[in-house]
Amino acid sequence: MRQMSVTELADWLADPERAKPMLLDVREPAEFDICRIPGAELMPMGTVPARQQELDPDADIVVICHHGGRSAQVCMFLERQGFSRVVNLAGGVHAWAELVDPAMPRY
Repeated sequence: MRQMSVTELADWLADPERAKPMLLDVREPAEFDICRIPGAELMPMGTVPARQQELDPDADIVVICHHGGRSAQVCMFLERQGFSRVVNLAGGVHAWAELVDPAMPRY
């Protein structure tokens, strides 16, 4: 499973020459309401198996959660389903708030 740091993701999102990845946030709606990385789409972890057809298996997908544990599990699941370009965001939104956007609310 590939992983990416929050600073690597911030650099990717800021690079006008690179196509943007899908940001797949697998936290629960209440968590997503507190804070989110701009542009992230919510698909709670428990709904991913039933909703995976909504995802493009050929797209770059960065999977996000609070600290990186749930997103790692979703990455492994998607890889088993044939998704070859999924990346786990190491540290999740917690690390994003610490290293990229200190103004982001935390929980």
